[in-house]
Amino acid sequence: MSGAKPWLRHYSQEVAPTYEYPKQNLARLLVDSAEKFPDRPSMYFLGKTLRYQEVLDASYRFANVLRELGVSPGDRVSIMLPNCPQTIIAYFGTLMMGGIVVMTNPLYMERELVHQLSDSGATVIVTLDLLFDRVQKSKGKTPIRHVIVTSIKDYLPFPKNVLYPIKMKKDGAKLDVTYGDGVYAFKKLLRAASGAPVCVDVNADEDIALLQYTGGTTGISKGVMLTHTNLIANTYQTSNWCYRIRIGEERFLGAIPCFHVFGLTVLLNQSMLRAGMLILIPKFDINLILDTINTMKPTIFPGAPTMYIAIINHKRVKEVDISSINVCVSGSAPLPLEVQERFEALTGGKLIEGYGLTESSPVTHSNPVWGYRKIGSIGVPLPDTDAKVVDVNTGEEVPIGEIGEILIKGPQVMKGYWQREHETALTIKDGWLYTGDMGRVDEDGFFSIVDRKKDLIIAGGFNIYPREIEEVLFEHPAIQEATVVGVPDEYRGETVKAFVVLRSGMSLTEKELELWCRERLAAFKVPRKVEFRPSLPKTMIGKVLRRQLLEEEKKA
Repeated sequence: MSGAKPWLRHYSQEVAPTYEYPKQNLARLLVDSAEKFPDRPSMYFLGKTLRYQEVLDASYRFANVLRELGVSPGDRVSIMLPNCPQTIIAYFGTLMMGGIVVMTNPLYMERELVHQLSDSGATVIVTLDLLFDRVQKSKGKTPIRHVIVTSIKDYLPFPKNVLYPIKMKKDGAKLDVTYGDGVYAFKKLLRAASGAPVCVDVNADEDIALLQYTGGTTGISKGVMLTHTNLIANTYQTSNWCYRIRIGEERFLGAIPCFHVFGLTVLLNQSMLRAGMLILIPKFDINLILDTINTMKPTIFPGAPTMYIAIINHKRVKEVDISSINVCVSGSAPLPLEVQERFEALTGGKLIEGYGLTESSPVTHSNPVWGYRKIGSIGVPLPDTDAKVVDVNTGEEVPIGEIGEILIKGPQVMKGYWQREHETALTIKDGWLYTGDMGRVDEDGFFSIVDRKKDLIIAGGFNIYPREIEEVLFEHPAIQEATVVGVPDEYRGETVKAFVVLRSGMSLTEKELELWCRERLAAFKVPRKVEFRPSLPKTMIGKVLRRQLLEEEKKA
C-alpha cells in the first residue's frame, strides 16, 4: 500500500485531503476569536459566564504578570489545575509572552510532581489552594521560584458559599505578594497587572508551545515537545474533520481534563478556534454532567468510553434531555459497540472512535463523523496525515490485513522528547513516528489496534505504565518481587492488578499495600487488585512473563 492512500475515498466531500495551517503563536486562537466576537460567551463555569473579551484581557494580564516575575520566552510554566477558567487564562497568557506550558496532572503526588518539575525546569507553577501543601513540599526539590495560588471560588458567582483552607494575605510588595515568600494570589496578581496586549511572534515550526509529559516502557516520564505548528495543525485537522461545526454557535462540554493533550486539542483549542462556548467541568461527576447537559445544552462532547458508559447506565439518564449533543469523539481507550449504539440512540447524535497519542498532539485517526465508518476500527488518517503498518523486525511495510507497528507522519508529530535526543532518534525516523502500537490496515484504509508493543495500561482514559508502579511496590520493605499488569474492567476498560511476592517471614495485607501506594502514586495508578504469590513466572534470564500472568487471569 506504499504511497497509496485508499482512505481518501472515504473522506466527506466537505473535507479536503490537505490544508494550509497558519504559522503563528498558538495564542492567536483566542486573540482572533476575541477580536471578532468580544461579547460572545467564551466559558461557562458552575454558573459563571465569561465572555471572549474578558478571557482575552485576563490572559494579557497573566502574560504581563509572568514578565514582571522575570519569566522569559522559552521558560517553562507549570499549570497544575482542573478544568476552570484559571487554566485557560494561564495557558494562553503563558503562550502570549512566549513561555512554554507544562500541563501538570492535579492528581500527582509529591514524587511524581518533583520529577516533572525538575525535568522540565519549570520556574513558575499555577495551582489550586487545595493542592498548595503538596506543591510547597515539592518546591524545595525543584527549580520552582514562584507559586501562583488560585481558588475555585475566584470564578464562582457566589463565592461566599464556598469555604477554602488558604486565606491570602497582602504584604504590600510590588506584585502583591501573598502568603509568604514567592507565593502569590492569582486574582490579586491579575488585578494589579497591566492589561496591555501581548502576543509575541514565534517560529511556529521550531518554538515549543507545550511540554506534555507521558510515561514510557521504562517508567520514566518524558516531556513531549509540541510546537505551535503541531498544536495549531491538529486543532485545524480535528475541526475540519467535524466540518458541520458552526462558528460561534457550538457549546463544548469540557468533561475531559485540559491537562490531558486530548482535552487540550479537541476541547480547549478547538473551542477557541471556532469561537464556541467551553462548558468547564472541574471533575467528572455523573450527576453534574447530566444536570449540565440538561440545562446548558452542549452540542459537542469529546470524552473517553468510561464517560459514555457512566451516562447510558445511569438511572437518571431518561429523566434529563441529552438530545442537544450532535458530535462525540471518543478517545483514550477502545469504544465498545454496545456503548456507541446506546449512546447514539439516547442522544440522536454521532459517537465515533478515534486514535492518537501524546507524541502527535494527539489525534491521527478518526472514523468519519457523518459518513461511512467501521465499528471496531480507529478510522482513517486525518487530512495531511500519512500512516502505515510495518514489520517490527525489518521495518518494511506489511501486506494489507497483516499485523505490524503503526507509523505516523504529519504536521502534528512532535519535535521530539525534551532533553532526550537518543529516545527521540529511536521514536522518529525519516519523519515517521513509531507509535509502539500494533495494528493492521484493511483495503479501505481503515486502521485497527490489536495489541500494544508497550506494556501500557489504559484505565478510564489514563495512561498507566507498569514500571512506575512496580518501582513503588519494590520500595516496600516486605516485598521481594512484584509485577503489574492491566486486566479487563467493564467500566474503566482496564484496571491495574499487582502480583506480589513477599520476603520470607514478612507479612502484608492488601489494605496496607493500598495505603502505601496511595501516598506515592496518583489515585488512578493505585492497584485495584492484588494477588500474593509464592513466586512469579520468569524467562530463563529472569524476566517476568507478564503475558503468562495475563493468560492465567483470563482463564480464572
